[in-house]
Amino acid sequence: MQGFNVEVAQNVEISKKLPCEKSLQAQLEVMERYTEVHRRFSTESKEIREIECLKVLYPFLFRKIEDKDMFAGRMDFLPIGFGSVTSVGGVGHYCVFRKLREFQEQLAEQDKPRVDRLYNYWLAHDLKTKFNEETVNGNTLGTFIDCNYPMIATARLSGMMLDYPHLFEKGIGGLREELQSHLQAMPDNAFYKAGLQCLELFGVCAEALQQKAVQAMADVSEERKKDLCLIYESLGVIKEDKPRTFHQAMQLFWLYAMLAGVINYGRLDDYLGPYLAADLSEGRLSEQEAYRYVYSLWTLIENRRTTVNGRIIVGGKGRKHPKEADMFLHIAMKVAKNCRYVEPQFTLRIDKDTTEQIWDEALDAIGAGATYPTLYNDEVNVPAVAYAMRVDTKTAEQYVPFGCTEFVIQGESTGTPNICINLLKILTIYMNGGIDPMDGIRKNGPVKLKNLEEYQTFDEFYNGYKELLNYYLDLSVTTQYNSYRVMNRYVSFLFTSLLTNDCIARGKALLDGGVRYLGGTNETYGNINTSDSLQAIKELVFDKKKYSLRQINDALLANFEGYGLLRKDCLNCDKYGNDLDTADGMANDLYEFVAKGVRDRGIAIGMQYYLIVISNNQLNTEWGNQTGASPDGRLSGMYMNPANNPQGGANKNGPTALLNSLVRFDAKYHGGSVQNIKFTPSLFNGHRDLIKSLFKTYFEKGGCHLMVTIVDKGILEDAMVHPEKYPDLIVRVSGFSAVFVNLSPNIQKELLSRVLYDDK
Repeated sequence: MQGFNVEVAQNVEISKKLPCEKSLQAQLEVMERYTEVHRRFSTESKEIREIECLKVLYPFLFRKIEDKDMFAGRMDFLPIGFGSVTSVGGVGHYCVFRKLREFQEQLAEQDKPRVDRLYNYWLAHDLKTKFNEETVNGNTLGTFIDCNYPMIATARLSGMMLDYPHLFEKGIGGLREELQSHLQAMPDNAFYKAGLQCLELFGVCAEALQQKAVQAMADVSEERKKDLCLIYESLGVIKEDKPRTFHQAMQLFWLYAMLAGVINYGRLDDYLGPYLAADLSEGRLSEQEAYRYVYSLWTLIENRRTTVNGRIIVGGKGRKHPKEADMFLHIAMKVAKNCRYVEPQFTLRIDKDTTEQIWDEALDAIGAGATYPTLYNDEVNVPAVAYAMRVDTKTAEQYVPFGCTEFVIQGESTGTPNICINLLKILTIYMNGGIDPMDGIRKNGPVKLKNLEEYQTFDEFYNGYKELLNYYLDLSVTTQYNSYRVMNRYVSFLFTSLLTNDCIARGKALLDGGVRYLGGTNETYGNINTSDSLQAIKELVFDKKKYSLRQINDALLANFEGYGLLRKDCLNCDKYGNDLDTADGMANDLYEFVAKGVRDRGIAIGMQYYLIVISNNQLNTEWGNQTGASPDGRLSGMYMNPANNPQGGANKNGPTALLNSLVRFDAKYHGGSVQNIKFTPSLFNGHRDLIKSLFKTYFEKGGCHLMVTIVDKGILEDAMVHPEKYPDLIVRVSGFSAVFVNLSPNIQKELLSRVLYDDK
C-alpha cells in the first residue's frame, strides 16, 4: 500500500486544458487497450513494450485541424497513457489517478467498474508511483507537490529540446537508413528495432493527419481549402523525405515534437530561418504568409496549455545561420507582441552584437504588455554554462532555457529539475530544534542540533544551519540520480532519444547511457528570505545583542503576536535588493554554499552537471503557505520571495539598486536564475532611452537574465475586485507568464507585493 496520496496534484495547471475531443466510450476503450498491451508485453524489452503502447495512442490522440490552423498536430491526452512530463499527460507509462477518478464520475454506472480495474492495475505500474514508493520518507522528502516537506521530489523528463537540424538534414527516410545501418552491426539491439517502428508510426500519423485535412475541407472557402491542401502536401512530403520549404520544415518539427511529447522547442530561428529565407527569396512565400505560419505555431503551443513551458529561443551566440535566423526573429517578435499569449515562453538571447533594431523590437513587445521576450545575456551565460556544465565554449553556445529558466544544451543534455528544496523551511526547522513549527513533526533527519543557547557566535549558528543543509543536499543528489534510474528501468522515451545525441551512435536510450551530457537541476526556494533572516539574526543577536536567539524563535512561534517591536526591528534590518554590501553579501554567501554544494555532489555521483536553479512558479507562494514565520519579519504562512528577487516591498532604493543586487551572484554556479522587475507603462514607454540604458548597464555589469512586467498602478488591485474587466491582463509570475485573473488570490497578493517602479 502506498504511503502517500496517489491522487495528489502532480503539476501546476493555471491554464485550463482544452476538453478532450473523443467520446467517453472511445477514451475508455483506448485506455483499456493501452493497459492490455502494457500487460501483454510485460516480458518483452522496455523498448518494444513502449512502441507497442505508443501504437495504441497514435494516431488516435490527434485532434481535428482547427479553422485557422496552418499545421496539423493538435493532441488530446488521457488519464492513462505515455509521456515525458505531467504538463501534458504524465511520465512514462502513467496513470493520473486524480483525473482518472474525475473521468469515472462522468461515466454511466455500468461502466464505472471498468475504471476501477484500470485504477487497480496502474497502482502497481504507474511510473511515478513506483518512484515515490522508493523515494518518499516519513518527514524530510515528500512527493511533488506536497508543501509540508522541506524537500520534494518527482520523476519527469522535463526540458528536452531535440536535435531538429539532424531531423531536417536526414528526414524520416534518412533517419531510417541511419538506424538500419546501425542495426546491421548490432542485429539484436532493441533500441534500434523499436526506433525503426517509431519512424513507421510517424508515417502512419502523417497519413492520418492528411485524412483530417481532407475532412476539414468540407464547407470551407476556397482560400481555406488552399491552406488545407498545403498541410496535406507537406504531410505527404515529410512522412518520408526531408523538408524543402518553410512550411514543410515547420510541419515536420511540430509533428515530431508532438510524438516525442516534448514541450519546449529551442532555437527555432536558427533551424527554420534558412527555409524561411529561401522561400522568401525565391518567391514561394510572402512575409505576410510567413507571419501567419508563425502565428499559427504560437496558437498551437498556447493551446497545449503547459503553463511554464513552450520555450522558443531566438538570437544570441552560436547560431549557424544568423542572417537567416534574424528573418525568423523579426517575424516572431511581431507575433509575440500582437498575440499576447502566455505561451510560448518566447526568449531572446542577447550579446554585444545584438542590433539596436532587435533591442527596440524587444522593448516594444514588452512595453505593449506582452511580458515577452524574456532576456538572457549570452556574454554572461555562455562562459557560465561552460564552467557549470563542464563543456567547451562552442557547446555552451547552444544552451537553451526551459521551464522556469533552467538550462540545457539543445539536443545534447538532460536538465530535469526533479528536486525542489525550501531553504527557509529548513531554517525554521533548524531554529526550532528540528521540529517544523507548522505541523510539529521532526524533520532534521540524523543531524544532531544544539540548543539555541549554545551558539556563542553567528558563525557557529550559521555553520549549524549549513550542517542541516548538507543533509538535505546529500539527499537531493541521490534522489535526482535515482529518478533517472527509475525512469530508465521502465521506459526509453524513444522518440526523444532518436533526436538526442549520442543515442543512435551508442545504440542506447537517453537515460540508458545514450545522452551525451546527463545533467539535472535542483529548484531552490526561499533563498532571499533565508539570507535576510540570517542577516537579521547577525545584526540583532550577535552584533547589536539586542535579542537572544531564544527570544527571536519565541517570536516566530507566536507569529510575532505580542512581539510587535521585535518584528519591526527584524523588518528594519538590511535587506537584499537595495545594493547593500551587508544583505547582498549574506545572500551571496548562502547562494555559493548551496550552489557549489549541489554542483560538487552532482559531479561526485557521476553526472555531467547538477546545478541549482533559482526559480519560482507559484511554489514560492504555496510553499510559503506551509512555512513558519521567519526572522526577516515575514509572517507564518506568507508567500516567500520570488526566485532571486527580494521579498515583496523589501527593495526600497529604486530599480538601479535592485539590479545592482541581482548581479551579485556569480552565474557560473547555477543553471538558471530568474530576475523579475515591474514598471508602469508611463515609465517604461515614456522613458525608453533611460530603460534601455538601464538594462544594458545591468547586463554589462554581469546580469544574466531579466523578465519584465508592464502594468498600470492600481490595475492589479482592481483586477482582484473586478476580474471580469481584465480577461487578458498578462503578468510575469516568475518563470512563466499568466493571465492575472486565473491566478489564485494568494499568488495575486504576492504579485501585488512586488515593487512597481513608476515615474511619479
